Amino acid sequence: MAIQTTYTHARAKLDSILDMVTKNREVVIIQRRGSEDVALITADELAGIMETAHLLRSPNNARRLLAALDRARKASGASQTIDELRNEVGFE
Repeated sequence: MAIQTTYTHARAKLDSILDMVTKNREVVIIQRRGSEDVALITADELAGIMETAHLLRSPNNARRLLAALDRARKASGASQTIDELRNEVGFE
């Protein structure tokens, strides 16, 4: 769950809020009077979200990824070595 704070409090405690975001992987929502709220997250979290959105944009790719996730959760897939995987996808 995201932590919420006001713009005034965030401005006064910016250093400690940024530390909380980076150290604890917390999301902080800054509420601004008369303007849209803004979220603070770490840059690598944002990159991960953007990459996930990109990968799921294609319906076919989304189905493949979700099916693979389902197999991984059920532990129903077969284990492979890196070399076996390279051979399978043609990266010999």
